[in-house]
Amino acid sequence: MSSPGKSAVVGASPEGARDRDSASRAVREMFSSIAPRYDLLNHVLSCNVDRMWWRRASRTFTHILRRPQANVLDLCCGTGDMTFALRRRAGKAAPHILGADFSHAMLQRASQKSAGTDLRWVEADALNLPFPEGHFDLVTSAFGFRNLADYDAGLREIARVLRSQGECGILDFGEPRGVIGKVYRVYFKKVLPAIGTMISGVKGPYAYLPASVERFPEPQEMLERMRRAGFREVSWTPYTFGIAGLYWGKK
Repeated sequence: MSSPGKSAVVGASPEGARDRDSASRAVREMFSSIAPRYDLLNHVLSCNVDRMWWRRASRTFTHILRRPQANVLDLCCGTGDMTFALRRRAGKAAPHILGADFSHAMLQRASQKSAGTDLRWVEADALNLPFPEGHFDLVTSAFGFRNLADYDAGLREIARVLRSQGECGILDFGEPRGVIGKVYRVYFKKVLPAIGTMISGVKGPYAYLPASVERFPEPQEMLERMRRAGFREVSWTPYTFGIAGLYWGKK
């Protein structure tokens, strides 16, 4: 069960943030500052396990991705790694896959990586999406939802743009239990920030990362928030001992 403190959390709160708007600005500035080395750092810091997580999450939605003319949104897409995983899983099908993020620097990297593909990118705020109600068959978000300044508002916005029976998948970090959890926390809170800061040359984002995971609602609390937002079926599947996990919901 979720701890009382986490259940009351509204959203991400980087150091110095006073309200939802200042939190959003701080997150945008942090991720824009590390965009040039974002992919390298993700792979190094996760020992390439992140690639496996994206593939596994995309497989969950094969039935939608291989549906002709499906509309798919990858939210908080960063440099597009989850978006690319969705496209690979679609195979020869022709879904309309769109990546959205509010960091222009991240989208520039995604656009460079996607040259010659049919992927499209849009600069947009996850809390105020420029899409009509019921537009998408699938909305995903990989390691970005945790950074929203208002989790409940983000879930409501995802539900708004999903069609009836549409599905969402939120892949994000968790906090594993037991001995593995103790070892992981040492790495996550001490080693990872040091390596991330050294490679990127920027301290803020990698000091913020473990704090943002600790602040994020635990699985049962997230599932309850999803139900309140309008998802009638929800589940959480842990990946790699619970270091990460996929929140799934059907509208």
